[in-house]
Amino acid sequence: MNLKTGNSSNGFTPEISLDKLHRMAAELILPGRSILRLLNTVLEFVTNFLARVLGSSLIRRHFHLLLSGLVLFGPVLSFWVSKYSIFANSNHYLYRKFLRSTWGWTCIFMGSFITLLSLSARHSPSLSLRHLSRVGLAGLLWWGCRRLLTLLEDAAGTCYEPMTPGQDGQSLASPVQPLLLLHEDQNKASCLKAHMLWRGYEVSQDVLILCFCCLLLVEEMCVFGHHLERQKPLQRSPGTPLRIIFLLCVLLLLVWMFLLLCLLAYFPKFPSQQLGGALGYLGWRGLYQGLYRLGSRWGCPGLPREGLSTTVHTNKQP
Repeated sequence: MNLKTGNSSNGFTPEISLDKLHRMAAELILPGRSILRLLNTVLEFVTNFLARVLGSSLIRRHFHLLLSGLVLFGPVLSFWVSKYSIFANSNHYLYRKFLRSTWGWTCIFMGSFITLLSLSARHSPSLSLRHLSRVGLAGLLWWGCRRLLTLLEDAAGTCYEPMTPGQDGQSLASPVQPLLLLHEDQNKASCLKAHMLWRGYEVSQDVLILCFCCLLLVEEMCVFGHHLERQKPLQRSPGTPLRIIFLLCVLLLLVWMFLLLCLLAYFPKFPSQQLGGALGYLGWRGLYQGLYRLGSRWGCPGLPREGLSTTVHTNKQP
């Protein structure tokens, strides 16, 4: 039975035209294209502005001073913040999801930005791997520093078990503080896991990795403004994925600085946090102001800007 004949017998005759479908699809796609074009314009404006700010000499030369001032004078804010704030809770979502995996988030976003930037500039996989090796060296430095600090904390501290009044023979009404039973065979991790008391010198690893990651992000993102300037004479524009990753890196930098400010204001630990900030600064200084300046001749990945400039060669007749 013919479909058109069956529908005609029921009194309903559909008239489907390809031209109508094309017009309906065009009417639906046109607003979507307008919205995407508007979003792309906003993305270009915001990323160009941020690239100009991060690429300025003020940020490139003095950001570490801003971070040092924040670490030194941030604990002063503890006199004004409220202890009932949601950020005064150490189990807050930001602390659990971001602070405990700071290097992981930084490695993902910074590595993606370095890869897309190097491919956009030179389309060379070997150059991308060379620049990505900076992330690997920074991760190796952070791992070694964390292991060394853990060993030093275990060697310089001691574990104590507070004895209850029933155990030390004192009455409940005695004003004397309970005795502390020494455990020499415990390290810091096992001592705190057993809900015992640990006393000793320590360096804030949270402040260390936050300062280290902030300095690394700024150092790597400063190149984006220079990359935009180099692409203008060639009439080339970075792709949308590169701009999105750059914007995400800027947002991640703001998150790290906000978490650092929260740690200093709500959980001040002097001089543990200041020592952590100083070690983070020394790590960045040793890599970007020392090791990476040796160049590729010594097997080093070099600075972020090296090898990304595209030049146009012209043959000149003598």
